[in-house]
Amino acid sequence: MDADETYDVGMAVRRRVLGDEYVDRAMSGATEFTAAFQEFATRHAWGATWARDGLDLRTRSVVTLAVLTALRAHDELEVHVRGALNNGLTPAEIGEILLHAGVYAGAPAARAGFAAAARVIDASDQ
Repeated sequence: MDADETYDVGMAVRRRVLGDEYVDRAMSGATEFTAAFQEFATRHAWGATWARDGLDLRTRSVVTLAVLTALRAHDELEVHVRGALNNGLTPAEIGEILLHAGVYAGAPAARAGFAAAARVIDASDQ
């Protein structure tokens, strides 16, 4: 794919996983300073990585939740809990992922991950 195709594919995957409302808010909130990051994330994370054939979106969500928990990136974890729900994971499965990550990343990371995930799950219809 050329750069424009990678961006377009990335935007489609980003919208599918995170939802139009979230993506529209992120894109419309971009400033002259942050616009380059929005383009970078859409092209590289979503177009060149999430859109690959090697893993389905559900599996990519599992990996992403575990990594974000380990990194203690809880703001980003909330975004991806929404995406995981959109990709078909259940709250129980998300809890299992967080517990599993806690064994390797530590109890404080898992506790904070549960708090972040609970905010999203409690606000959802699941």
